[in-house]
Amino acid sequence: MADSIVEIVAGATKPVLDDTTGEMVSRNELKKRTQKRAKKAAAEEARARKSSEADAVKPRPPETIEKLPEDPDAIFKHGFLADVFKERPVKPVVTRFPPGPNGYLHLGHAKAIAIAFGFARYHGGETILRFDDTNPNEEDQIYFDATESIIKWLGFTPSKVTYASDNFQRLYDLAEKLIGLGKAYVCHCTQTEIQLSRGGKDGKEGPRYRCKHADQDKDTNLAKFRDMRDGKYAPQTATLRMKQDIENNNPQMWDITAYRILEQKKKHLRVPDWKMYPTYDFTHCLCDSFEGITHSLCTSEFVLSRESYEWLNKTLEVYEPMQREFGRLNVTGAVMSKRVLKSLVENKIVRGWDDPRLYTLIALRRRGIPPAAILSFVNELGVTTARTFIQAARFEQSVRRYLEQTVPRLMVVLDPIPVTIQDHEEVIQLDAPFSPKDPSLGTHKLDFTKTIYIDRSDFRDTDDKSYYRLAPGKTVGLLQSSSPIKAISYTKDEKTDKVTSVQAVFDRTTKPKSWIQWVPEGSIKAEVRLYSSLFQSENPIAAEGGFLNDVDPKSETIYSNAMVENAFTEVRQRAPWPATTGESKGDAGPETVRFQALRVGYFAVDSDSTEDKLIFNQIVPLKEDSKKSY
Repeated sequence: MADSIVEIVAGATKPVLDDTTGEMVSRNELKKRTQKRAKKAAAEEARARKSSEADAVKPRPPETIEKLPEDPDAIFKHGFLADVFKERPVKPVVTRFPPGPNGYLHLGHAKAIAIAFGFARYHGGETILRFDDTNPNEEDQIYFDATESIIKWLGFTPSKVTYASDNFQRLYDLAEKLIGLGKAYVCHCTQTEIQLSRGGKDGKEGPRYRCKHADQDKDTNLAKFRDMRDGKYAPQTATLRMKQDIENNNPQMWDITAYRILEQKKKHLRVPDWKMYPTYDFTHCLCDSFEGITHSLCTSEFVLSRESYEWLNKTLEVYEPMQREFGRLNVTGAVMSKRVLKSLVENKIVRGWDDPRLYTLIALRRRGIPPAAILSFVNELGVTTARTFIQAARFEQSVRRYLEQTVPRLMVVLDPIPVTIQDHEEVIQLDAPFSPKDPSLGTHKLDFTKTIYIDRSDFRDTDDKSYYRLAPGKTVGLLQSSSPIKAISYTKDEKTDKVTSVQAVFDRTTKPKSWIQWVPEGSIKAEVRLYSSLFQSENPIAAEGGFLNDVDPKSETIYSNAMVENAFTEVRQRAPWPATTGESKGDAGPETVRFQALRVGYFAVDSDSTEDKLIFNQIVPLKEDSKKSY
């Protein structure tokens, strides 16, 4: 028996990692796969070369995604953001991030946050978090709090937190000044009438002209504006419009609105006595001016707004910041619209705004994606003026690459079936590494019991030549152990036709072609949630029947009786994985308990977990070889 134990612990056959698929396989099997991939790559290269020679006149398309920069400041040293600083090389740099407190931030906002805070930090400056609280009907304290929490989670600290409403009186005074300059007037047109005067739909259905209210004298406009302030007009019956350039080709110069009277559903959280509110177009540029913003960095949908931004500051003779626009980040197959997200939540299609299938930042956080992985992804993409459309798989690949180097590895069995090894009597304690690539993560103890549990998908009652896992008469290796086992029999449930148990013996004479994960008897039970895209198409909004009709009912798979090896307890105690700014020991939530489940994917503890029930969310799956048949 002692000889058997020695053979089990120190057997000669050691599995090695297949970096492409994330599997542990024999050296011979890895050699075969490597040769096969090399042949495939050579064939593809030959086809590409042949195609290139046949069509040499066509330019080669540029790479859309650059390799991950080693220098996290590369996006500020080169390219678009470097050019922005060269346009105005002033210091100290002051930037701002100005969200509206009317919803949860999403992945696209993470790019804007990284740029605003990173640009200022790189140039030795500061970033202000300014809430654009100009629409009380849509605002809620929960959004203020969530925004500050997410920015902290991403590892950034604003120099100060301000609110547009801090400046409501100052903005009002400047609006009166604008009227006195003859550059603003109170208009009583309906939205339909305003659109018609602006040339109809897209400005292409007729001539543009000013309404009769534009001819009112300054005193009349000032009196009416003060009546707006004092609540003497009903909602939507009067607006203050800027008198710009109606002949300009830019719609943002067609006398856009500066103040409006909302149908007040609730009072403003900070200044409840105001009865009219400035628009974003009036507020944004002036608040930038008040706060001494040097570089106002925003997404490319505000390109046209730059002209009105500069016009207003110049007209009022205030300090003029410089606005520049970068391309917005979009993920295909995902939705970012607050309206759409709200519908998904209210229709109970998802668990909430933080459902791991969504791309809100609170959802990505709950899913277990580390903040540093998101920032690394932004750096990897770089910053240009072009809108960026990224497939979800591309984002997941970046996250996977980050996690591979930073989290420990454990074994998880999703759908366990017991395997009893008949010629194994004593419990053997194995020493398993938390990471084969990083010895600094240490090792953990793993009991090798007589009865172990494997995943149901790793056993077939009927063998096949292309199948390399366990089957009657077939041998398979067990990860973290060096003694393969061979199945000799099994039992089934007559009603369900499912295998209920397997009998096996050690097989030290056959070299297995594949290794599978397993957990010992007495392992920790857990619920595991696997995720795929919430929608079936890459553009749910344009889907036939609407985005609700595009929801994939199979986007979440739950394994209620999964098992994880007991070393998970140590992994949980040592969290966060990894320890980064924004996820220090004191701030670490359950999602910071991250690990790789060998052959399955990367996981994090879900916030639904209790002392009695452990729940894991799949962060991202392992990279899969589409043609593997093991």
